[in-house]
Amino acid sequence: MKVAYFDCFSGLSGDMVLGALLDVGVDFDRLQADLRQLPLTEYAMAAKPASRGGIGATKLSVKAVEKGIVRTFSNIRQIIQESALDAKVKERSLAVFQTLAEAQAKITKKNVETIHFHEVGAIDSIVDIVGSAIGFNLLRVDKIYCSPLPMGLGMARTDHGMMPIPSPVTLEILAGVPLYSTGISTELVTPTGAAIIRTYVDEFTNMPPMTVERTGYGAGREELEIPNILRLITGELAERTPAELMAQISAITEKVEGTARDDLIDKLINLGARDVWLVPVAKARKQEAVEVNVVAPVDKEEDLIDAILTATSADQVRVNRQLGRRRR
Repeated sequence: MKVAYFDCFSGLSGDMVLGALLDVGVDFDRLQADLRQLPLTEYAMAAKPASRGGIGATKLSVKAVEKGIVRTFSNIRQIIQESALDAKVKERSLAVFQTLAEAQAKITKKNVETIHFHEVGAIDSIVDIVGSAIGFNLLRVDKIYCSPLPMGLGMARTDHGMMPIPSPVTLEILAGVPLYSTGISTELVTPTGAAIIRTYVDEFTNMPPMTVERTGYGAGREELEIPNILRLITGELAERTPAELMAQISAITEKVEGTARDDLIDKLINLGARDVWLVPVAKARKQEAVEVNVVAPVDKEEDLIDAILTATSADQVRVNRQLGRRRR
């Protein structure tokens, strides 16, 4: 299974997500071509190499000509729906804006349809959100994981005035997501970044067991006391995590216990086995099995093999003959 893992040790924003997608291999020309399906023309987008804390990354920037335009959720939905974008890209882009609109409506106690997007309604944010949907579509992974998210502190100036960090909208979007404070006095997770990651991520957890194929870095705008980058890792997920493996073994153990187990052991002992033990086995591809081990004299071999083949689903038995003598 191909998976992606977002390592958000320095937070995330819309442009950092898109920068990381490009850095991990999403084609910039294809991204630009797909974005031209939107009826937005007066902007310029660039993806340039950047360095944060000595680590190379991709910095995505969008410069727009328009000034002072405030869009509602209905305006943005119309822009996306009437575009020639791929249906899946439309659906995912609208899901991100829906998440933002619902969170803002709850905080401001206003109607979702009439919510005014200020920073989020600007062209650069629209490009970040729709561009990320295109990027995820091109990345083609089966599952997306994300680390717990770091929160900054202090106050930030917005179009609505001074707001606490993290912003009320960001916290509303991230309800139920594992968060922690860094003590850094700046906004580390933006509402746009929060909405994107909440929409696409299947599970917030530590990095799962995986074989790493590629690593990409999206650069943030500011220089911080830590590298201001978002790390994106892609690769193949291991067959089972340690927790899944232990759960599987426990489940098999429960199946081994009980009447069937005792009946089989009793039968083998009565046929001449000196010792019998059963071991739960977790095989490849999450298959379950039980290993039957028997110690017995050679002259009891055939009867015991017949009993095992009759009482279980096994179609073969491995025999290991050893010579020895009893201690006096």
